[in-house]
Amino acid sequence: MTFKRTKTEEAWSGEMFKVRVDTVRFDDNGEEAEREIAEHPGAVAVFAHDGESFYLVAQPREAVGAQRLVELPAGKLDEEGEEPLDTAKRELAEEIGKGARTWEHLATFWTSPGFSNERVLIYMATDLFDSQAEAEEHERINVLCRPLSELDEAIAECSDSKSLIGMLWFKAYKS
Repeated sequence: MTFKRTKTEEAWSGEMFKVRVDTVRFDDNGEEAEREIAEHPGAVAVFAHDGESFYLVAQPREAVGAQRLVELPAGKLDEEGEEPLDTAKRELAEEIGKGARTWEHLATFWTSPGFSNERVLIYMATDLFDSQAEAEEHERINVLCRPLSELDEAIAECSDSKSLIGMLWFKAYKS
């Protein structure tokens, strides 16, 4: 079954994302349907480790009422013309004060393709070094450094999808 978008209207626009209403026509029977789509520029997440420890961040996530959610360092693809890997490098420095000499793309996924076009790219960063970048003023981040031997515990405690995917991908294919 295939479809064609026949109409798009912007319903709302904010700083973080936009909402549009698409009309689509299905090729098998000509039926039309409306779909509300949250447009998001996408994001990156980084599984950073030094062979002994890996890094997470803890921060409040008001949207889900979490006072402290533990996640991989991550950020939105919101800088005009910036490549995803460059965003990952910037976010790693901003969030945990590290840079990496070696980068590897681990996975790319849609966060919720039933209503959003947000795509997240996950990278692994190794051969780490200290590197500072100015964090955004509204962020309240605590850096967590955990031994790789505690990866299973971190996975069990985590409720953030991008972080779970990054940690599970690392465990399955890179550890």
